[in-house]
Amino acid sequence: MSTTTTRTDRTLDHEPRPAAPDLAPPPKLRRRPALAAGAVAAICLGALLAGWAWTATTSTQEVLVARTTIERGAIIQVDDLARVRLSADPALRPVAGSQLEEIIGQRAAYDIAAGGMLTPDSFTSAVVPAEGQSVVGVALTASQAPGLDLQYGDQVRVVVTPAQGADLLGGAPLFSDAEVVGISIDEATGQTVVDVLVPQAEAAVLAARVATGNVAIVLDSRER
Repeated sequence: MSTTTTRTDRTLDHEPRPAAPDLAPPPKLRRRPALAAGAVAAICLGALLAGWAWTATTSTQEVLVARTTIERGAIIQVDDLARVRLSADPALRPVAGSQLEEIIGQRAAYDIAAGGMLTPDSFTSAVVPAEGQSVVGVALTASQAPGLDLQYGDQVRVVVTPAQGADLLGGAPLFSDAEVVGISIDEATGQTVVDVLVPQAEAAVLAARVATGNVAIVLDSRER
């Protein structure tokens, strides 16, 4: 038994062992220049867009614009203005939104259209009437006023007209030169009340003429 076992062990020692399987070589990475260039371009484009967005948001400023049309000479109310952020040209000298409280109560120096941006020239703190001037209210029916709507700053003449049934006296009619500084509607009578600015020395005479109701307003040229 022992002899047989020894032969068997020796036979197994001399049997050829199976060869190890061949290992496949690692795959070669294929370079794609077009994809690499596209990735670089995308990164650059993203950086440019981010820079543009940052510049756009940081260059805006809060300014005051007219919420509704503000006529020349009108007192600016808080509801007339709005704060908006704009990329405003510094050369325009826009009024900052933080100055809202300073603007309220001042008068529009000229007509400001709805959406128009305010500048330091858009308003004035001048008191009306100034020293040496007076304001006289003239109540007018449709036949006593021009067909065109009167505006703040219009140069007009308040002309004395003959009383009803009376004839026009010879010579040129009497009149007073004036400037329109206010317009309103009398809800009780429906008449248009035009506030006109005149020299203080002429105010009493004009008021007496207006009280008779025999006056009319003539609009003179708006060219300046």
